[in-house]
Amino acid sequence: MAKQRIGIFGGTFDPIHNGHVKLAASFLKKLHLDEVWFLVTPQNPWKQNNNLSPDEYRFELVQKALEGHPGLVASDYEFHLDKPSYSYQTLRHLREDYPDKEFMLLIGADNWVKFSNWAEYEEILANHSIAVYPRKGYEVDESTMPPNVQFVKTRLYNVSSTEIRARLAKGQSVARMVPKSILARLSPPTPKGGVKNS
Repeated sequence: MAKQRIGIFGGTFDPIHNGHVKLAASFLKKLHLDEVWFLVTPQNPWKQNNNLSPDEYRFELVQKALEGHPGLVASDYEFHLDKPSYSYQTLRHLREDYPDKEFMLLIGADNWVKFSNWAEYEEILANHSIAVYPRKGYEVDESTMPPNVQFVKTRLYNVSSTEIRARLAKGQSVARMVPKSILARLSPPTPKGGVKNS
C-alpha cells in the first residue's frame, strides 16, 4: 500500500491569514498531496519573543481557519517535543511516529536560499523531498536544485501576519486578510508587560 503523502507547512501563524490557506490549497493540488499539515511552531524558550501570541491561541485560530478545507490539517505536534526543536528533529520524530506516511517539506524561497545554514540540512535532504514556493525579493536558481527539491510556481499573496498584527494594534480592519471564521477571535497584540492597549 502506497504511503500517504503529507506536506509539512511550518510557521508561527501569528495569526494565520488567507495567504497561508490559499498557498496550502495550491500545494495540495499541484503536488498531489493527501494532506498539508500546518505545523504550528511553539514559543522557543531559548529565544523569547514577548510579542508572540500564546501557543494554544495560535493553534486554535489555525484549527478554526481550516474548518471546511478538506486535506488541510492543524497540528500541534511540535508542542509535544523538546524545545527548541529544529526542523530535522521534528522530521525525525515524524518519520518514527508515522512510518506509513511520506513527509514533504514546504518552504519559501527565503528559506531555501539559506537552507545550507539549517541544522543537519543534509539529513533533511537525504530523507525528504522539498517543495519551494516563491517569496517576493528572493530569486531561486532551479538548475542548482537537487533531484528531490522542486520549485512550485504559486501566486504571491500580498498579505503578512506582521501587517495584520500592526493593523489590529491600531484598531484597523483585517476583514479581507483573514478567514471569516477567525475574525471575531482576533485580538490586538499584547505588548511587553502583558497589558493590552485600551
